[in-house]
Amino acid sequence: MSQPVNYLKPDVPGSLPWHKVKTVIATNESLKGYGCLVPKDDYEKFPVEIVQWPKTGGRPIDADTGNQAGTKQGIFDFWWEGDVLFGRNNAVKDEYLLGWSVNPDEADQYKDLQTAPDKVLLWHANYHPDGGQLFFPITGAPFVTPLALPGDDISPDKFTNFYFDGSHGLYIHPGIWHEGIFPIATKASFFDKQGAVHGRVSVNFAQEFGVLLEVPFNAF
Repeated sequence: MSQPVNYLKPDVPGSLPWHKVKTVIATNESLKGYGCLVPKDDYEKFPVEIVQWPKTGGRPIDADTGNQAGTKQGIFDFWWEGDVLFGRNNAVKDEYLLGWSVNPDEADQYKDLQTAPDKVLLWHANYHPDGGQLFFPITGAPFVTPLALPGDDISPDKFTNFYFDGSHGLYIHPGIWHEGIFPIATKASFFDKQGAVHGRVSVNFAQEFGVLLEVPFNAF
């Protein structure tokens, strides 16, 4: 069993190489396999997939059981403090240090920030085996998010960074690797809906691959 991680004080070296992720425009076609765009007039009612509780061997789980926890929803806030990006998922009451705009040992959390940085350097990503997840930009901010298709044999080169202009939200299927939604703004809020069980499987890029995942905000 993995040990709990302090997501506000991640164990990351002060300086690492960066693995830059290719950015594409998010469309229903480019998101095929990952999820889809969510329109503004549909995001609160948009269905979220829930995966039946897994069981190996023996008798099967009864139909219509093992998937009754439903969903949780709330506001997912993102904000920069100097060179450091934070997130707070109010749906599951978690808070995270998501990444930096420079290497951690150069980051100044307290400097004045007038505009958003041009990238974020991520140390971590995860997926939810129990259900899908929906994000909608209630402040209308453009955003990016790096995604990878299901499979535990994950590596930095399997991620693609998707750019959204803020007019649509994002729905991802269960098992899709992601980290957060990264607004092209100093702060922004998103409507979030996800499976209530909130199982999480993680990758630590710094520890496992010796890199930080470089996610550009405006490179195509």
